Amino acid sequence: MNLIIDIGNTRVKTAVFQGYELLVKENDVLNNLENKIQLLMARFPEIKNCILSSVGLQTQIPAQLLPKHLHTLILNPKTPLPIINGYETPKTLGMDRLALACAAANKYPNNDCLIIDVGTCITYDFISKNNRYLGGAISPGLQLRYTALNSLTANLPLLKPETPKALIGTTTNGAIHAGVVYGILSEIDGVIARYQEKYSDLTVILTGGDTNFLSKQLKSSIFAHSNFLLEGLNHILHYNTNE
Repeated sequence: MNLIIDIGNTRVKTAVFQGYELLVKENDVLNNLENKIQLLMARFPEIKNCILSSVGLQTQIPAQLLPKHLHTLILNPKTPLPIINGYETPKTLGMDRLALACAAANKYPNNDCLIIDVGTCITYDFISKNNRYLGGAISPGLQLRYTALNSLTANLPLLKPETPKALIGTTTNGAIHAGVVYGILSEIDGVIARYQEKYSDLTVILTGGDTNFLSKQLKSSIFAHSNFLLEGLNHILHYNTNE
């Protein structure tokens, strides 16, 4: 049984897997991590392996919170992976992006895959049918765009994401919603189209916190997987424990 801990830009996700079956997942703030680990260990005493991943460098303190008997893998650029990493600067590559590529290779083997993670940032990651991760792109996410419009201008308000009522915003709020949401949708559809010009049988996966908000509004055919990052981390842990 595996414990998965993913420390993101704003939240911490924890999950427990039995083999490749997701039993439970939690989403909380970093300050509650110690209590969350204790509760999960009490609920699932069969847990014996753990993987810890972070988009930043904050792994030392969370690792100290883990029970000593756990076989713990801290994901880093030197961790053995079930894919070939073709990124030119692997030390600068976010561990979350690697995990997503591993999830795609496991779930869609022998496919050219584009994984789009719509979270704090929007990341585009491509893994070839030959199991080789090549890289991708990074752009501001939904909330980042709303925040930037407010913090970098004099008069624009800070709004929460909302589906635009019309293409043409007839109020300032409406114009912001139209600009942000339709801008992101056009970006994602446009990026997918560019990849499809080069990879005709492309498999597209959408994941991340804003998946539900965006998925039904996209024109492109996609597979939506809300737990894809957790599944990728679990796959990496399996690969390193040979279980």
